[in-house]
Amino acid sequence: MVPRYSRPEMTAIWSPEARFAIWFEIEAHATEALADLGVVPREAAQALWDWWATKPVIDVPAIDAIEAVTKHDVIAFLTWVAEQVGDNARFMHQGMTSSDVLDTCLAVQLARAADILLADLDQLLVILERRAREHKFTPTIGRSHGIHAEPVTFGLKLAQAYAEFKRNRERLVAARADIATCAISGAVGTFANIDPRVEQHVADKLGLAVEPVSTQVIPRDRHAMFFATLGVIASSIERLATEVRHLQRTEVLEAEEYFSPGQKGSSAMPHKRNPVLTENLTGLARMVRSATIPAMENVALWHERDISHSSVERYIGPDATITLDFALARLSGVMDKLLIYPERMQKNLDRMGGLVHSQRVLLALTQAGVSREDSYRLVQRNAMKVWESDGELSLLELLKADPEVTAALSVQELEDKFDLGYHFKQVDTIFDRVFA
Repeated sequence: MVPRYSRPEMTAIWSPEARFAIWFEIEAHATEALADLGVVPREAAQALWDWWATKPVIDVPAIDAIEAVTKHDVIAFLTWVAEQVGDNARFMHQGMTSSDVLDTCLAVQLARAADILLADLDQLLVILERRAREHKFTPTIGRSHGIHAEPVTFGLKLAQAYAEFKRNRERLVAARADIATCAISGAVGTFANIDPRVEQHVADKLGLAVEPVSTQVIPRDRHAMFFATLGVIASSIERLATEVRHLQRTEVLEAEEYFSPGQKGSSAMPHKRNPVLTENLTGLARMVRSATIPAMENVALWHERDISHSSVERYIGPDATITLDFALARLSGVMDKLLIYPERMQKNLDRMGGLVHSQRVLLALTQAGVSREDSYRLVQRNAMKVWESDGELSLLELLKADPEVTAALSVQELEDKFDLGYHFKQVDTIFDRVFA
């Protein structure tokens, strides 16, 4: 976790105090269920909750000091709680194994992290929809391979981003449900020393589902899918960030990040306005994606349990969720304040002498009876003259002067094919699909 790229609410989920608090709730709820079943005294469960009601300060250094001797984090925690609660604490952890606590706690943390990320996505979706509607019919050039293709609208670009992040939200909802499972099944997952009703009770109290069948750990395919989903969301962030970076290039300059008063772009060149936020998002996306492969490699544990996954998850759990939370918030800020230049978009549209309308002429020639091969040849030979003139020549004027073209299409018919608005006749249809 890097403080520069962290926000307090998400960071708090992964603090030692929060982790130990969840551990206590798991143990106390389990003891409560055992008391309901008559396995442990009722006063034992009550003693735990009475102590917890005093809002005790969790002494992390004291627990760490115990662990330095025991070399076991859960035992260290239980020992510390026993020192606070007294004799009744001996009934904690009856029939449980460490993974029951650790895995269920991780499920709670990831579910809580997912809730924050879902809220982040909701904020981004609101901003993307507002900006898309604002520029629904703002003409701009569509590019394929980085080269001018045909006209689109800037609103369509943003509508595409909206649809992508909406899919990501749906993926994260599913991943959250997949990860939010509770396992209180004891050694090797057989419930030999603890009743399955304890697991159900803990799951209900913590807002989790029960794990249908665990070994001694919750199956890591769930975690793999969760982190893979975070990786996909990160990739979508990078895609939109990369689009902004390209649009801010000096030669394009159709949009750019907001440049605040007093901001400096370069230590050497006072004129610079660099896309630093979206470049940063590109890097953060790489870091989030870096968690996906280790999560997948964690799936193949030995037999009923090993701990090869444990050290990995201590990294990727906090790092991936904290980084993605920061990245989503930063992207929302970028898109909310994005400076958009319709006049520059129009200038770039017009830059190449009408080449963007070449397909309409091609299709019109075929419909007028010219073979597709000849139609392509006629349009291309004129288009290449415009290309080689760097847009100084006009495709429309060259076509009007081409006798093979005018033999099939009148001047009026040619001029009709250079109508910019023609390309936007289905924008409403697309918006209805996206924002319905």
